Amino acid sequence: MSEKMTCMSFGQLMDWVLTEHKEKGTVFGVHRAYQADTAKDMEIFGRNLETPIGPAAGPNTQLAQNIVASYYAGARFFELKTVQKMDGDELAACINRPCILAEDECYNCEWSTELYVPQAMGEYIKAWFILHVMAKEFGLGGTDGFQFNISVGYDLAGIKEEKIDTFINCMKEARDTEVFKECRTWLLDHVDQFEHVTKEDIEAIPSEICNSATISTLHGCPPNEIESIANHLYKEKHLNTFIKCNPTLLGYEFARKTMDEMGYDYMAFGDFHFLDDLQYKDAVPMFKRLQALADQLGLAFGVKITNTFPVDVTRNELPSEEMYMSGKALFPLSISLAAKLSREFDGKLRIAYSGGADFYNIDRIVGCGVWPVTVATTILKTGGYQRFSQMAEKIMADGVKPWDGIDVEALEKLAEDAKKDPRHVKNIKPLPNRKNEEEVPLLNCYFAPCQGGCPIHQDIPEYIGLAGEEKYADALRAILDKNALPFITGTLCAHNCMYKCTRNFYDESVNIRGTKLLAAENGYDEVIGEIRAGESNGKKVAIVGGGPAGIAAAYFLARAGASVTIFEKEAKLGGVIRYVIPGFRIPETTIDKDVSFIEKMGVEIRTNTEITSVADVKAQGYDAVIVATGANKPGTLKLEKGETVNALKFLADFKSNDGKVDLGKNVVVIGGGNTAMDTARAAKRTEGVEHVYLVYRRTKRYMPAAEEELLEVLEEGVEFKELLSPVSLENGTLICRKMELGTMDASGRAGVTETDEMVEVPADTVIVAVGEKVPAEFYEANGINVNERGKAKLDQETLETSVKDVYLAGDSARGAATIVEAIRDAQLVAKAILGREVVSDRAVTGTETECYEKKGVLKEEKDAAKESARCLSCSKVCENCVDVCPNRANISVKVPGMEMAQVIHVDYMCNECGNCRTFCPYASAPYKDKFTLFAKPEDMDDSTNDGFAVLNADTKECRVRFLGNVTECKADDPEDKVPGGIRALICAVIDDYSYLLFK
Repeated sequence: MSEKMTCMSFGQLMDWVLTEHKEKGTVFGVHRAYQADTAKDMEIFGRNLETPIGPAAGPNTQLAQNIVASYYAGARFFELKTVQKMDGDELAACINRPCILAEDECYNCEWSTELYVPQAMGEYIKAWFILHVMAKEFGLGGTDGFQFNISVGYDLAGIKEEKIDTFINCMKEARDTEVFKECRTWLLDHVDQFEHVTKEDIEAIPSEICNSATISTLHGCPPNEIESIANHLYKEKHLNTFIKCNPTLLGYEFARKTMDEMGYDYMAFGDFHFLDDLQYKDAVPMFKRLQALADQLGLAFGVKITNTFPVDVTRNELPSEEMYMSGKALFPLSISLAAKLSREFDGKLRIAYSGGADFYNIDRIVGCGVWPVTVATTILKTGGYQRFSQMAEKIMADGVKPWDGIDVEALEKLAEDAKKDPRHVKNIKPLPNRKNEEEVPLLNCYFAPCQGGCPIHQDIPEYIGLAGEEKYADALRAILDKNALPFITGTLCAHNCMYKCTRNFYDESVNIRGTKLLAAENGYDEVIGEIRAGESNGKKVAIVGGGPAGIAAAYFLARAGASVTIFEKEAKLGGVIRYVIPGFRIPETTIDKDVSFIEKMGVEIRTNTEITSVADVKAQGYDAVIVATGANKPGTLKLEKGETVNALKFLADFKSNDGKVDLGKNVVVIGGGNTAMDTARAAKRTEGVEHVYLVYRRTKRYMPAAEEELLEVLEEGVEFKELLSPVSLENGTLICRKMELGTMDASGRAGVTETDEMVEVPADTVIVAVGEKVPAEFYEANGINVNERGKAKLDQETLETSVKDVYLAGDSARGAATIVEAIRDAQLVAKAILGREVVSDRAVTGTETECYEKKGVLKEEKDAAKESARCLSCSKVCENCVDVCPNRANISVKVPGMEMAQVIHVDYMCNECGNCRTFCPYASAPYKDKFTLFAKPEDMDDSTNDGFAVLNADTKECRVRFLGNVTECKADDPEDKVPGGIRALICAVIDDYSYLLFK
């Protein structure tokens, strides 16, 4: 039914919970249950509470199953999704979808419940019953250890409307509601299904569900309106009441300055909401009046800090004009407002908190006396609801002391620390694309994104695991299967694998490159003795150039039994790695280790030998010639006046002369790539240099250099001169034109335009790092056809040139690229020459249990003894889409006969929020692209998804859409035209997951 959610009956929910828990040990896909220590209970609103955390009003409290999953993982305080007078289809039609983007800081463009208010009430009451049953049946805690808090909005007139008034009354006392009676009756009728829950337990489930409310108001709601709502809830409804505050109470200047200083300067917001919203000078006296009223009535008053923060859509983040920011960027604003109000009220104002809380800060928040704490962004990320377990364990390890006020100084310290905390400061560069280029398949979709992101598809989870067991030699063997340069890549690799690592959505990537080097260093002595050439295959191959591509090609060919000779014009192999990249980046001994592998294989190495004629080499009896000379033609940048120095020439001089190069006092480096960073760092180390300036026409955020290299340059004192375009060098001064950033495109890269302003930068020497070119003249001289850009015309599958049996590899083939791409080229060429594969894939190792134990657990590298403890082994178990779906609409299904679990999408549970799209490692959206279970055949008409609706479960008759074609199918009929894998999946759902079938 597209974005329309359908509420399950209480009977289906209970069948799902009990059956899944009994057969699979999970509840709505959550694997680890949190068992509360009832001796550590705290109290709020006169009721017990086992942990002071839970889901915030939002996507994670909209449906009963969301609340159940949260509870199972450790949540105990539930801020139910806001209800208001606009609801159901009317409200859903106003929400643009997808409506959630939680990749880094979170944005959304949704608001209150998309259900009709009576449906929302039904979901909350059903969840209330299920939690009572689970607490006793599964031994998770006391049946009085959790609380529901209603969230109502957005104005007094709406709250007084009959449906909202009825909602409030029924949530206070639900005994006479039909849904309460239905739930109670079902439990009593099925009491024999329980091992620990008795008839008396069911009859004792209280009907007084909520005794507290949070007031949620729209931006711009006047203070007298807010106060009138609170008065109504106090005087007419006798509810403990908290008012949800907006971050705008801090004032525009504070918010803008804080966001800019923390790297969120791209975040666009004006002062409109700050001027239109509740003002601080009005809020404080209102809060004091309401506190006095609450005291008079014997009720609690407090504030909820904070609502989300409205910002403009500027980069097509979501299909809306305005969106609401939360998560890591909201935390410094929300916690600052909490500190400000706490100081104002001398710590006596009760504060409930939501705004960027997560595992890393939640103990400090609660320790200050600020609780309960509700979260949304952190549980929308990978690990999902399971993240509650780690948060609950951390907070409750020593218990939470009874509330007697807020530690204002500690809270102020937390607010100041937040502004500098790396977990909340924006990365210096935009996030890289975490997705693979392929679309998600209907079946067998688990894979390791790190492996997919690696040009040579190294078996990364396998060698990470072996290194974790300290089997370093075995780990190195696994690396050497596909990687001829473990030492060099373990030191210098551009590590696209780490950008793709799912762990980035938790905390930081697994240190794949570092683990590779660890394995190489510790496994080398054992493995080097085993290295030898393969049995001779009769092939004789010449390689021109002994850089990374040449060494790697020699490795794969010799290992497969070819006779290989490398011709290198320099005195040693290594190319740019040895002769250009500074020694502070990589020592020569590291390069020597990788060369030793081909030396052990008997590769003939002829150094100090420059080749000008490929034909002459081939005439020496070689079956094939590989040209791997690199992109060695210097790139240039012409100034109107003055001469520049090429970066590679400078780096080579720097290295050969131990840094003794005459550059003068002031050096300007032009460029923003990794070569420019190496150049700037080398110049900083050069004798006599006092200042090094890095000139770039955009800001550092848009430099192509890796983030770690940018940070190293900053740490070493290189001075960035951003938004400058060089014009001329005159009399020791580089004259530049000032540039301005324009609007951002969909990729997040800002355009740039010239201004009339000129800027001068002191410059005794200007070094240009603007990219190198392939040696087109060499190609043409050897009869190799080139295109209009001077690059050789190649067979992209084999890298063979227009000259038969002459191949290119590395930078020679494609222009400046990475080391690991050179290794990939070496594999392709070796395969083409030998006519067979030269590498193989390793079997996926590890257990599902080990994978699930790591899910939902945040752990940075500094906190892990081994990186294997952080590797999620995604090729064994991925399930990102399962984890992050608030509604649990993506389900992992075990299919008999299939090694890998399958993922199906459940249409009737989905509102197309799009969260699974963000975290799926494929270039896909699981809610649209995975095989989909529909509640009934008619629902298929409202969707384009491939999927099925069960017509008769007993006979396994279904309606199926496959590759866009709709057909009737008998899933257990081997003669049916629907593919066997799809039919097996359907049968597994019917036979083993019957609780998914809508009743």
